[in-house]
Formats: sequence, structure tokens, C-alpha cells
Amino acid sequence: MKKIFLLSLSFALLSLNASCQDMAKQHKEDQAQAQEQQTPVQVTSKDGLERAYFASGCFWCVEAVYESVTGVKESISGYSGGHTKNPTYASSNTGKTGHAEAVEIIYDASKISFSDLVDVYFGSQNVTQINGQGPDRGSQYRSIIFYQNQEQKDIIDTKVAAQEKIYGAGKVAAQILPFQKFWIGEDYHQNYEKNNPFNSYILGVSIPRLIKFQQKFPHLLKENGGH
Repeated sequence: MKKIFLLSLSFALLSLNASCQDMAKQHKEDQAQAQEQQTPVQVTSKDGLERAYFASGCFWCVEAVYESVTGVKESISGYSGGHTKNPTYASSNTGKTGHAEAVEIIYDASKISFSDLVDVYFGSQNVTQINGQGPDRGSQYRSIIFYQNQEQKDIIDTKVAAQEKIYGAGKVAAQILPFQKFWIGEDYHQNYEKNNPFNSYILGVSIPRLIKFQQKFPHLLKENGGH
């Protein structure tokens, strides 16, 4: 009788766990759908410069890539794409805030276009890797392209279609989300690759990713490579 009770209890706990997992999965899917249906926020030009937002794994890597690109004045590391206010590095790393490590690209549209920035985005990552880039894994490292208006979304959709011709339909991992808000990251994350050139992660991951991008897109680089 005791064995039957324990078996029944184990079965009940397994069923409850499975049910909780299904509910959590459904909740995430509902949140993602709600995000996709939001009206994008248009960021006003300032001092003749535009702003664009991308998430593509570790923001140290992405920041360095974009800062090597002609027409880009600055790349700022931070967080976007989630559902909580004032995210931090510690909180985003739990995966519970919904935010991904992201960058704000401040650029001169007369020197480089949003379309070119999307090319840089796809050309500097593993296009098909879900929830991460390289060794960095988790929803906080997922790939996202944020759009601020229909024109940008049309450009992104065209670029994704081109990538799918290369990798296959449905293989592009990047989410396409209407931009809502960018939260600037902690001071020590800014210009991290430049300020920490001998950090083991920078040497082993960030710099190789930057060099690989630069070799593919020499025509888009600043004369000094952004350094």
C-alpha cells in the first residue's frame, strides 16, 4: 500500500512539474506575442545623428564591432527587449527580466544607412544560433533586431529573407521586435574591449569576432578600424 502511495505521489509530482513547465512556456510565448504587437517607439534625431538598436550576444563584442564601422559615432552597451524596469547586469543574467544585452548605435545616416547596419548585424554573428552567440548562452544573449518604423521593418524583413535563402527557411534566429526602450548598462561595460584589451574573454572571443567581421566588410570600416 505504501509503495502504491509513493508511486501515485511521484506521478502526481511529475504531472505537476510538467504542467508548470507548460504554463511557463505558454507565458513566455504570450509575452513574446504581446511584444511583437506593440507600437514601435520612434527615437528623435539629435545633433543630426540617428539611433538604432540591436542585440547579438555579449554586448562587449557587439559594441566593438559597430564602433569600427564608418559613420558610427558611438555604440553604447545596455539592455532591451524585456518586461522589467531598470534592468541590471545581474538581473538580466537570470533570464527573468526578458531583456537581452543590447547596443544603442549612434550614427550619421549620411555616411551609413540603417540597411548597412543590418548587414553589419548579420555579418558579425552566427545567424542561426538560438539564445546566444558562441559560448554565451541564454535568453539574455539572444539575437534581436529592433525597428522604430515600418520602413525599418521592411528593410529587416528583406534582409531576413535573404539570409533564409542562404541558411534555410525559419533558420534565422533573430527576433524582430518593435523598439520600446533602451536601458543604458553599467559604466564598466562601456568601451569594455578598448579598456580591457588583455581580458581573457576579450582575447579569446571578442577580438576574434571583431577581426572576422572586419575581414568580411573592409569597405565599411573606419580608416583606423575604430581603434
